[in-house]
Amino acid sequence: MNQAAQAGAIKPSAKMKPRSKFSIGKALVFILFGVLLVTQLYPLLWLLIYSTKTNEEILSGSFFSLPKSPQWANFQTAVESGNYFKYLGNSVFVTLVTMVCVLLLASLVSFAISRFRWKYGQVVLLLFLIGMMIPMQATLLPLMLIFKNMHILNTHASIILPYIAFQTPVAVFILSSFMKSIPNEIEESAIVDGAGVFRIFWNIILPVSVPPMMTVMILTFINIWNEYILAATFISSEKLKTLPFGVNSFVSQYSVNYGAIGAFLVLGALPVVIIYFLLADKITKGMVAGAVKG
Repeated sequence: MNQAAQAGAIKPSAKMKPRSKFSIGKALVFILFGVLLVTQLYPLLWLLIYSTKTNEEILSGSFFSLPKSPQWANFQTAVESGNYFKYLGNSVFVTLVTMVCVLLLASLVSFAISRFRWKYGQVVLLLFLIGMMIPMQATLLPLMLIFKNMHILNTHASIILPYIAFQTPVAVFILSSFMKSIPNEIEESAIVDGAGVFRIFWNIILPVSVPPMMTVMILTFINIWNEYILAATFISSEKLKTLPFGVNSFVSQYSVNYGAIGAFLVLGALPVVIIYFLLADKITKGMVAGAVKG
C-alpha cells in the first residue's frame, strides 16, 4: 500500500515538464527595448554621419549611406564660422542662472507647501500645476510688451525670467511630492533641539532632498539648453545669442552648408548627451524617491 502510494506520488512529478526559459512576455519586452534603443540612438548616429558628408552627398538623397571621405573639416567650420564658443558661453550662463534660481525658488515654495500647516497650501500648489498647462507660445506677445516697458528687451534677463517661470511649476511638483514623504519626526526632533525654520530647511530638508533636486536640475538643463522660440523673440544682439542661433550662420541667400549645420548640431547636442548619460540614474532615483519613502 505504501509502495503504491509512493508510485502514485512519483508518477505525476515524472510528467511535470521543465519550465521553459523562453516566453512570449520576455520576447515582447526585448523587442520593446530594442525598438526604444534604435529610436533613441539612431537619430544621434544619423546626425553624426550627416555631419561628415559633403553637400553633394547630402543633396543626392542617400540619407543612409556612409560618406565616401569623412569631412571632419565641417567641425572646424562649425566652430569658427558658427561662433560656437561665444554662443556656448551665453548658453552656459543663461542655463546656470536659470537652474540656480529654479532650484532656490522651487525648494522654498515646496518646503512651505509640504511642511507648513496652512489652509492655502493646496491652493498655491494648484496654481503652480495650472502654470504647467500654459503653452510658452501663448505668452510671447504679452511678455514682449512687458519687457519693452521694463526696458529689458534684448538682454539675457528677457529670456532668463520666462525660463524660470516655466520651469518652476514642474520643479515645485517634483520637490513638493518628495518633501511630503519626509517623516515629521525629523522636524519635531530638530524643533526640540531649538532649530528654527531656516535651519530645518537648510540643514535637514535640503540634504535629504538631493535626489529630486538633481532631477529638477537635469530636466531644467535639457529644456533650456536647446530652447529657441523665446531666445529668437527677445534677443537680437549678436553677442547675446545662445547656441541654437549658430545654425543660422551657415544659411545664406544663395547657399546652405548642410555639413557644417550637422557638425554644429552635433557639437551643440554633445553637452546634453554627456550630462544625460552620466546622470541618467539620478533622474530615475529622484522620480521614484518620494514613492519609495511613502
